[in-house]
Amino acid sequence: MKVTNIRFKSSDLIEKSDGLRFNVPQRGELATGFVVRFNGKPYAYLNQCAHVPIELDWQQGKFFNLTQDFIICATHGAHYEPNSGRCVLGPCKGKSLQPIEVYETNDEIIINLESIP
Repeated sequence: MKVTNIRFKSSDLIEKSDGLRFNVPQRGELATGFVVRFNGKPYAYLNQCAHVPIELDWQQGKFFNLTQDFIICATHGAHYEPNSGRCVLGPCKGKSLQPIEVYETNDEIIINLESIP
């Protein structure tokens, strides 16, 4: 059976805290995505640096920098705006994370895997 949506409870996604990881099977066996909450809204991306295709989190679900203002690549230190995915500091400045459609309704975070090319 093909998975088209990933669902989390809204209460599991804390503002500027750990992100929630999920598998992205259409991108390969090991591909993952993540969702974080920033300024009250969920934002989801492929878990892949725009510089080199490696996962961003330095520990499982740890995507924010120390001040919790940016998503950071643990390997290269690239800083991404959480609400746009745009890199504003580091070797991939000007590039962006690949967004995944996400919305919140009825106390659920719903990630649309079919939005991934």
